[in-house]
Amino acid sequence: MDTESIRLFVLAAEKLNISAAGRELGMAPAVASAKLAKLEKSLGADLLRRTTRKVALSLEGAEFLPYAREILAQEDAAHAALGQGDVSATGTLRFTAPSTFAQLYIAPILPEFLAMHPGIRLDLRFTDMEFDLIEGSFDLALRYSALTDSSLKGRKLADDTRILCASPNYLKQHGTPAHPDDLNAHQLIAFKDQSPSQLAGRNGEKGQFNPRQAGCRLIVDDGASQKIATMAGAGISKNALWSVHRQIAEGSLVRVLPDYKVDDQTALWLVYPKSNVLTAKVRIFMDFLLDRIDKSPAWVDA
Repeated sequence: MDTESIRLFVLAAEKLNISAAGRELGMAPAVASAKLAKLEKSLGADLLRRTTRKVALSLEGAEFLPYAREILAQEDAAHAALGQGDVSATGTLRFTAPSTFAQLYIAPILPEFLAMHPGIRLDLRFTDMEFDLIEGSFDLALRYSALTDSSLKGRKLADDTRILCASPNYLKQHGTPAHPDDLNAHQLIAFKDQSPSQLAGRNGEKGQFNPRQAGCRLIVDDGASQKIATMAGAGISKNALWSVHRQIAEGSLVRVLPDYKVDDQTALWLVYPKSNVLTAKVRIFMDFLLDRIDKSPAWVDA
């Protein structure tokens, strides 16, 4: 398979412009169109939909795109192993991360990264929705959970302590729980799946934060909205300490059941598909995040 044609297809898919992709590779428009047509014939599928006004990915093209990127990454890695080719950090890096963490800790440092690496273009998706990395053609993702997917590799970015908290006004009106069983009499705010979390006391006591058993009238799918609702007095919620540590320090939120630890073993992980070659752009971005987001950040629970 002609990797030059594959490189042309990847560029055309990113730019949605065959002529512009061809120019970047030093090809005349007619040559670029002919090369893509030959690639499509060899694959037996139309990868791009062409009209007089625009170019769009076909369904087959969207399915082939992550494999095309992988072929190019393997080729670049092979050249690098032989000391050949351009192994500098260039190209588009597709990265997805949970929106709240990204807004607080990643977005503010992006200008520094872009200034350091002018050859890299970032294509970012900051959302609490988890994308399939392979189907979505993502190079890298930030996940806060235990790394259980066998198709992924990862590097731990930081610990991810979870705590229960509420506003002072809510606790003044409804009382402060002294034991996990007291949560059943409170209004709990649940985050999407409502799954129970195990609580472990300092002396081995056990309990649960279980929205399914308690009065859960508010379910959200966004961490920032959950924090805002908690601060407004909507109830007791489970939050990442990195998200609420400033509000705890200033007193707009109060930690609930401070003698109990949320025992969910989550951490912040930078993950990428196991089948992918760790390209220069991905390695450099991972190293940058690991360096700038301190391994012992201010939010780590003592």
